[in-house]
Formats: sequence, structure tokens, C-alpha cells
Amino acid sequence: MGRSGFDLGSQSKRQTLWIVLWLNVGIAAGFFVMGYFGDSNALLANGLDNSSDAVVYALSLLALSRSRTWKRGAARFSGLMLLLFSGMVIADAVRRFIEGPEPAGLLMMAMAAVAAVVNFICLRLLNRLKDKDVNLRAAVTFSVNDFIANGGIILAGVIVLLTGANWPDLVVGIAVAGIALYGAIDILKDTHADKHDDRGTEHTSMFD
Repeated sequence: MGRSGFDLGSQSKRQTLWIVLWLNVGIAAGFFVMGYFGDSNALLANGLDNSSDAVVYALSLLALSRSRTWKRGAARFSGLMLLLFSGMVIADAVRRFIEGPEPAGLLMMAMAAVAAVVNFICLRLLNRLKDKDVNLRAAVTFSVNDFIANGGIILAGVIVLLTGANWPDLVVGIAVAGIALYGAIDILKDTHADKHDDRGTEHTSMFD
């Protein structure tokens, strides 16, 4: 697809969003299945993360032909959803720390490697989009977070294999939650700044 074909609301942009939407649905399902059978907080965390990504891409598709205010609302919803996701992952990490199951390190590494390839493809496709609105910028933030998290899971899988401990999996799961929290704040700040830009007013803080 040529870069010049990605004008706002174009068929090429819609096609790209559909591709990344279904890629994220597929990889989220893989994370959930492997996370359950592998007793991995990090994999389950990424499953939730990719599920929220799929929702963001669906919202982006709906927002293409809608008003700037609607797009901000969709992006704000995405940011709040990330905040909720972060809390759920941290709660699961605490539970697993208390119960102490040992995750499957090799399974973690294999799933994360596949996901890294998928997320890299998504990121490349999204970066080719021109004139990104606030909602599409949120989608890019999600994909960057995912790609970083995949690298962390691979590292944790290696440590789990070498030590047999569960703490590397929990550390990465909480780190994924932290990355999501940072992304959520970034998205909410972007939507707030976009509101001021739309109104032509001065942006001073998230609460003005």
C-alpha cells in the first residue's frame, strides 16, 4: 500500500485498521490460552492488553467518519480502559505471588516471540498512516506498548527457565501494567490537549 493512499477516512486506512484489529483479536486469544495453561501472569496481562487494543482499533474504525469530539471521547475511553486493565493485572500478580505457581518459561518465550512479530507488523502498518487523529495516535501508543512488553516476556521466560522461580513472570506482568498505565496517562493528556487545540484555548494542565 502506498503512503500517499492513506488520506483521512480512505479505504486504505480502513483496510489497515481492519487488519490490525483482527491480528490483535487473534494474538489476544493466543495469550489467554497460553497464559492459562502456562500459569503466566505476564501472558494473561498481554492478553488483556491486546484485547483492549482490539477495542481501540474498532473505535478507530467507527471514528474515521465522525466528529473530532467523538474521536476524543473514543480515545478517552481507551485511556480509561487501560487504567482498569492495569489494576486487574496487578491484582492477578498479587494473587499469583501468594499462591506461587511456577509459569512455563518456554511457553512464555514462544508466545511472546510470535506476538512480537504480529505487533511489529501492526506498528509498521499504523506508522504508515498519515494525518493521524487523537484516536489513531492512541492506537499507535498501544502497539508500541505491546512490542516492548513482548521483549520483557521473552526475558522473563529465560530467567524462569534458568531459576524455576515465578517472580520474573510477576515482575514482567506488573511492568506491562506499568507500561499500560503510562500509555493511559499519555492518551488522556493527548485528548485533553486536543480539546484545547480544537477550541483554540491555552492548555495548562489535565484538569483545566
